[in-house]
This record gives sequence, C-alpha cells and structure tokens, in this order.
Amino acid sequence: MVKPTRVTNSIRALRFSNGEMTQGELADRIGVTRQTVNAIEQGKYSPSLELAFQIARVFRAPLDDVFDYPEEESR
Repeated sequence: MVKPTRVTNSIRALRFSNGEMTQGELADRIGVTRQTVNAIEQGKYSPSLELAFQIARVFRAPLDDVFDYPEEESR
C-alpha cells in the first residue's frame, strides 16, 4: 500500500479557475499522463521539483500557492 504524501495542493481549484481545464489538458501541457495529474491532485503522489514548477507556471502562480507542505506538529 502506498503511503499518502503530506504535500497538499490546490491544482483542482486552479484548473477550474482557469477555464475549467481538464486533468488531460494539464497533463498535455506538462508532459505527463492524466493519471499522474489525478494522483498528484489526490495526494497519492508527490511531483518532482521540476514537475511542480511546471505545474505552477501553467497557472502563472507561485509554487507555494499551488503546493503546501505543513509543518510538523510539536510533540
């Protein structure tokens, strides 16, 4: 079983605020499969740094507006 990533993202919201872009359209623009975009959106896969930058550039958004990595809670 794959451990979900702690990285969260706003890709789905960004797709819909950018002309209701489909996962397939985003995938074509960044050179991956639709399934990869789906896995990233659902938090099942963390993109490489390079891919994360490509996604942010598609939406003309800063990287930290697209992805978030929460700080660890103190124990």
